[in-house]
Amino acid sequence: MSSLINKYKNIDLKTEIISGFTSFFAISYIMIVNPMILSDAGIPIELSVFATIFISIIGCLLMFFWADAPIILTPGMGVNAFFTYTLVVGLDFNWKTAISVSIVSSFIYIIIAFTSLSDILAKAIPDTLKLGITVGIGLFLVELGLEKLGLVVAGDNGTLLSMGSITNPTTILGIFGLLLTLVLFIKNIPGNFIIGIGVTTFVAILFQIKGQKTNISINNIMEYPSIFAKFDFSHLLDLKFLLAVFSMTMILVFESMGLLEGILPNKNKFKKSFQVSAVSSLLSGIFGTSPTVAAAESASGIESGGKTGIVALVSAILFAISTFMVGLLSYVPQSAIAPVIIITGALMMQQMRFIKMEDFSEWFPAFLIIALIPLTGSIASGISFGFISYPIVKVANNEAKTVKPIMWALGILFLINLISNTLLV
Repeated sequence: MSSLINKYKNIDLKTEIISGFTSFFAISYIMIVNPMILSDAGIPIELSVFATIFISIIGCLLMFFWADAPIILTPGMGVNAFFTYTLVVGLDFNWKTAISVSIVSSFIYIIIAFTSLSDILAKAIPDTLKLGITVGIGLFLVELGLEKLGLVVAGDNGTLLSMGSITNPTTILGIFGLLLTLVLFIKNIPGNFIIGIGVTTFVAILFQIKGQKTNISINNIMEYPSIFAKFDFSHLLDLKFLLAVFSMTMILVFESMGLLEGILPNKNKFKKSFQVSAVSSLLSGIFGTSPTVAAAESASGIESGGKTGIVALVSAILFAISTFMVGLLSYVPQSAIAPVIIITGALMMQQMRFIKMEDFSEWFPAFLIIALIPLTGSIASGISFGFISYPIVKVANNEAKTVKPIMWALGILFLINLISNTLLV
C-alpha cells in the first residue's frame, strides 16, 4: 500500500478522479448501445448489458494495475458491428461461433502484443498512417456525435447525409449541451465535460425530454451464466471462419495500435497498454460479448488532465456501480452525451497538423484513411486503403527505398483483407 501511495504522491488526485468521471460518462452509452447491436446477433439484450459492464470493469482494472494508463477498455463500436452484421448476419454464423472467431483473433492479438512483433509493427508503420488513423477515427466520432445529437441524419434524394430538424426538442437540447460544453472546455473549467453532461441531463429531465426506455432489470443478472463461456468451434477449419479470424485480427491490432499511439499522453506506456488491450479482448469472448478495444472517448478524460491509471480505476468503479442501476441508464439522453463525443473527435482531428501535407506521397494515404473511415463506417476499410496505397505512392514518388519490407507485407495483407471482406459478405 505504501508503494502505491508513493507512486501517486506527486499526482493531482482530484484531476485524475474528475478525468475518470469524464471518461466514464463519455463512454457510458456503450452500456446501452453495445447490447442493442449484439441483440441483432441473437444475444439477449438483458444479459449482454451485464457482459458489457463486467468486461469493461475487468479491462479498466487491468489497465490500472498493469499499464497505469488513462485508457478505458470497452467493447468497440466498429468491432461489435463487424461481429453482428458480418459474422452473424452476413456469414450466417450463430453468436457462439462469432464468439469463437473473437477468441481465436484475440489469441493471435496476444501473441503479437507480448512479442517483439508489436515493437516491429509500431516502428515500421509511418507516422502519417498512425496520424491518419487517429484523425479518421476522430472524424468518425464527430459524425457519430452529430447523428446522436440529431443535427445530421441519413440523406435523401441521393445525398449521403442531410441536415436534421433543428425544431426537434432533442436536437435543440443537444445544441444547448454542445454550446455549454464548448464554452466550459474553452474556458478550461475543471470537469468541463462532466458538468456539461450533468446540466444537459438536468435540462432534459426538467423539460421531460426522455431517453430510450429498456426493460433491463438487475434481476436479469441471475440468468447471465447462460451466455458466459459459450463457444462453438465446430467451424474452426472452414474457410469462412479463417477469413473471419483474419479480418477481425487486422481490425483489433491496428485499430488498437492507432488509438493508443494517438491518445496516450505518455508513449512509454504503449507496450503495456497494448498488452492489456489484447488480454481484455480475449476475456471479452469468455464473458459473452464482442471484443474490447481502447475507447476513443478516453481522450475526453485525458483532455481533462488525466495521466495515470487512476482514470481507468475510477471508471471501473463507476461501471461496477452501474450494475445496480442498469434500469436508469436510459435516462441520460444521447443529446447529453453527443457534445462530448463531438468535441473529443475534434480534438483527435487536431493531429492532422502533424501530417506532412506538403508531401503528397505522405498526405494521400493518410487522406484515404481519414475520408474512408467515416464515409464507409468501417475503420478496417479505411485503414486497409491507407496501408495499400502507401507503398504505391512512394514508388511513384521515386522513394521505394524508404518503404520498409514489412510495409510491403502489410500492404499485401490489407489487400487480402479487403478481398476477404468481399468474400465474407
